[in-house]
Amino acid sequence: MSNSYEPLKLRGERVWRTYTGGREIGRLHGGEGAEDDHFPEEWMFSTTRALNVGREDIEEGICCLDEDREISLKQLILSNPEEMLGKDHVDRWGASTGVLIKMIDSEERLTIQVHPDNVTAGRLFNSRFGKTECWYILGARSDGREPACIYLGFKEGITREEWVRCFERQDYDKMLSLLNRIQVKPGETYLVKGGVPHAIGSGCMIIEIQEPTDYTIRVEKVTPSGFRIDDRMCHQGLGFETMFDCFSYCGMSEEEVREQFCIRAEDVEWSQGIKRSIIGYKDTPCFRIERMEADGTCSFKGDGVYGCLYVLSGKGILKSSTHEYTVGRNDQFFIPAASGEYTITSIGNEPVSLLMMRGPE
Repeated sequence: MSNSYEPLKLRGERVWRTYTGGREIGRLHGGEGAEDDHFPEEWMFSTTRALNVGREDIEEGICCLDEDREISLKQLILSNPEEMLGKDHVDRWGASTGVLIKMIDSEERLTIQVHPDNVTAGRLFNSRFGKTECWYILGARSDGREPACIYLGFKEGITREEWVRCFERQDYDKMLSLLNRIQVKPGETYLVKGGVPHAIGSGCMIIEIQEPTDYTIRVEKVTPSGFRIDDRMCHQGLGFETMFDCFSYCGMSEEEVREQFCIRAEDVEWSQGIKRSIIGYKDTPCFRIERMEADGTCSFKGDGVYGCLYVLSGKGILKSSTHEYTVGRNDQFFIPAASGEYTITSIGNEPVSLLMMRGPE
């Protein structure tokens, strides 16, 4: 087994969902004949178990070491929480990473949904975490059903009574018309706060970072492709009446949605290359993402704060005191808080493009 206090190469976990997709994720892993199915997500750096009715006997979503599938990241963290996560983090958040990171590849539009904010999650689910999330748009399918878009936030004038009536009639067209439809392009970032209704459009490829829960309230009982969703998957055990407490009935114009929830990247001073803040703690206390372009050799270390390192593109060599890895697109490394120095050296004709994602402030 690898030294727990050096970068740990992980393997992402494909997870069952009600919607279809995943073809492009399969192609990332070299599956030229990959097709869409009900495994449209790859959970990365995950210590969170997926909640799927009818699949309770399957432990889905927990990531393991790439070199040893019998050892999970969750096990390593529980055995050495301060060294893995950092003392300050453990003092505040315990042995939880505080985040869940996913790759999402939607072949069809996701059903309209909402996640509870922290206060509501505490009241209804007895959870310290809600499910505020962030979408970093990676790309869109050339053969998508519609131009890449998301649906985010109620339009102005919404009322709870009208929303409940739409649900009772299962009037999908009306429900969708009550949300703001936002066309998106690669490189954009959207913050989706707990309580804000939303849906990812078809053909979107997204990195999602979120609070570490799977509380998803769905108001459509049938997906666009015709899959019937179990009632419990809709209300998550709350019942159809109580689930409407999870929505924030605050209407906004499209301009207001873009102003409040579209996060502008900012340059960060870095002597070793190009670094940009994709989303930071000034935007939300829940998580942060930085993008780095490493050309030549760059050095890093844990610095008392854990990190989730994802390779977007390019090729390189990651070298620690005891291990050396050839890295490329879609490789994933958990960086323990107690990690010593490691280097990444780009090879080939382009820099290595990296995302460094971190947990709550």
